Amino acid sequence: MDREQRLWDWEQTAQPYLLAASLLFLTSYSVRVLVPGLSPGWKVWWELVTLVTWGFFVIEYLARLAFSNDRRHFLRTRWLDLIVTVLPLLRPLRIVDMHERMQRRRDHPRLVLEARVMAYTGLTSLLLGFAASLAVYHDERLAPGANIHTFGDAVWWACSTLTTTGYGDATPVTSRGRVVAVALMFVGVALVGAVVGSFSSWLLRRFRQDGESG
Repeated sequence: MDREQRLWDWEQTAQPYLLAASLLFLTSYSVRVLVPGLSPGWKVWWELVTLVTWGFFVIEYLARLAFSNDRRHFLRTRWLDLIVTVLPLLRPLRIVDMHERMQRRRDHPRLVLEARVMAYTGLTSLLLGFAASLAVYHDERLAPGANIHTFGDAVWWACSTLTTTGYGDATPVTSRGRVVAVALMFVGVALVGAVVGSFSSWLLRRFRQDGESG
C-alpha cells in the first residue's frame, strides 16, 4: 500500500473523530464564552476539553503529513489544513475542501455540483458565523466604548458582515475583534461569490436545456 492510499485511508477513518472533536471544541468554547459564571471545577473541565481536542487536531494533521509522499507538496496544497489546525474556530472551512476531495474519489457524485456547493457553503457560513460571533462577543462585551454587549449583538454583526451588508450599527473596537472582522469579511465575500456563481451556473444550464428542448 503506497503512502497516498494510506493517507486516503487515514483521512476516511479520522473524519468521524474529527467531526466529534470539532463539535466538542466548539461546545467547550461556547460554554466558556456564554456561561461566565462557571464554577472553578467546570471551568477547568471545559478548558481541558478545549486543549485535548486542539491537541487531537494537531496530532491528526501531523499524521497526514507523515503519510504524505511529498511533504512539501502537502504543505503547499493543504495550507488550509494548517490554518484550521492553528485556528480551530475556522475548522468549518474544511467542510467544502474535504467534501470536494471525497467527491473526486467517486465516479458518480450524488448531487449536482451547484447544489453541493450551495449546500456546503451554507453550512460553512452558519458555523463560521456562530464561531465568529463567539470570538467577537468574548472580546467585545467588556471593552471600553464597545457597542457589542450581548451575544445577540454579536450574531447580528456576524450576519451583516458575512452577507457583506455592513450596516455599521455594531462594530468591533478591540484589536482581536477587528482581526476577526477582517477575516470574516474576506470569507463572506468568497462564500457569497461561491453561492451566487453556483446559482448563476444552474440558471444558465436550465436556460440552455430549455432552449435545446424548445
